[in-house]
Amino acid sequence: DAELEQVLKDWKAAGFAVAVIEKDKVVYAKGFGVRDIKTRQPITPNTLFAIGSCTKAFTSALVGQLVADGKFTYDEPVRNYFPELKFFNGDMNNLISMRDMMSHKTGLPRHDLSWYFNQSDSRDSLIQRIQYMEPTYKPKEKYQYNNFMFLAQGKVVEKFTKQSWELNMREKIFKPLGMERSNMPYSAVKADTNLASPHSYKNDSTLRIVPHYNIAGMGPAGAVYSSVLEMSKWVQTWIYGGKYNGVQVVAPSHFKEATTGQVVMGAGIPDKEHPDVIGGSYGLGWMVSGYRGHYQVEHGGAIDGFIASTCFFPNDSIGIVVLSNQDSRIMPAVVRRRISA
Repeated sequence: DAELEQVLKDWKAAGFAVAVIEKDKVVYAKGFGVRDIKTRQPITPNTLFAIGSCTKAFTSALVGQLVADGKFTYDEPVRNYFPELKFFNGDMNNLISMRDMMSHKTGLPRHDLSWYFNQSDSRDSLIQRIQYMEPTYKPKEKYQYNNFMFLAQGKVVEKFTKQSWELNMREKIFKPLGMERSNMPYSAVKADTNLASPHSYKNDSTLRIVPHYNIAGMGPAGAVYSSVLEMSKWVQTWIYGGKYNGVQVVAPSHFKEATTGQVVMGAGIPDKEHPDVIGGSYGLGWMVSGYRGHYQVEHGGAIDGFIASTCFFPNDSIGIVVLSNQDSRIMPAVVRRRISA
């Protein structure tokens, strides 16, 4: 507690919540700081935060269920079953597979300004923008993070299930895991009485409350709100190979693919900033690396005023969730590494 209180002080943070999972038990869960700097209400392990791109592993798990059901494969061209998705040129249309989209190797850079400053609740409208996005590499050539590819995965889920991505999330993941308060987007949680407010630093000196960002249209890439206690159930599922309380929530075949590096993200030699981290690759909605000789599967998340980190060590049956209501990008990783150490 003292060490995490010191992190709160050092980073001049509004607050964060932490949960540590060992096998099927939450062995530590606590909130630090306040969920709103005006009301000064304390953060608890049940406080809801936006988890940003930690949403991606959920979306990919839904896709993995469809693959396990034989609807399509990871490696055939996406145009075979989702011709509505058009890319910038013929090579991209003919080559890009679901595996490429799930592991950020389509050749497309972020193009984030296309959705962040031009919001739309219409996923069809957002999908149509992809055909105008120029690639900077050939398909399958290089890792480049792209949120639109997870939006597209959500659209594929909607097409094959004939129901919304949100309803799929609630019925196929949240319900079997007992994640009763987790929801998306902001409009679905704004009335919750234990919801954190997003905070940001103005000119790196004054902490202020900022609006919740409306990410409804791009939801499959990052719209989920959850608490560390409910996210612990999600982490337990991955610790047990996709099962929660004996129920298979994540398809076994997807579990293996998702936690296996599909593309190298960067240099593998430890640096001064992260001397204990070895390598770095992207699976399917998860990042994979080595931490002090332990196999680490992790993903971060960021959306206005919130930062999140979800992590588990499959060979050690340990998981860590850190959710923060302040956009200090490194702070959740600092908390996670202190606990991991």
